[in-house]
Amino acid sequence: MQLQEKQKAKAIYGIAEGQFRRYIEEARSRAGNTGENLLSLLERRLDNVVYRLGLARSRPMARQLVSHGHVLVDGQRVTTPSFRVDAGMRIALAETAAKMPAVEEELTSGRPLPEWLSRDASGASGSVARLPQRSDVELPIDESLITSFYAR
Repeated sequence: MQLQEKQKAKAIYGIAEGQFRRYIEEARSRAGNTGENLLSLLERRLDNVVYRLGLARSRPMARQLVSHGHVLVDGQRVTTPSFRVDAGMRIALAETAAKMPAVEEELTSGRPLPEWLSRDASGASGSVARLPQRSDVELPIDESLITSFYAR
């Protein structure tokens, strides 16, 4: 069950084993609950934030937008999907990306926005209002099984 939960989290966020293990180690080194720290670190990945802001239809699409240089963080182009966003950072799509049909369709879909993010009136940008907490993650992930898997 622990292995299945870990594999499920890796698949949801699109992360390889080595990178996931580094997230576990960093979550352990932080103060507080390791499982909650892990989910907070995963939610703060740039590709996930782009998806959560409703700028992309899926996490793989968000990852591709970031990798292809269509995402700006505080006005700077960022091409690393694992870039970690902090509170107060502004995430925007480049003008060319905002005009893509799939992106335009997603911007008008009206998908609900998590409380820890805020979207601008223009729709093609938003910001991180605060860091995500466990209550902000609605995914069916039992982080205690993941941390106990790596505790052995």
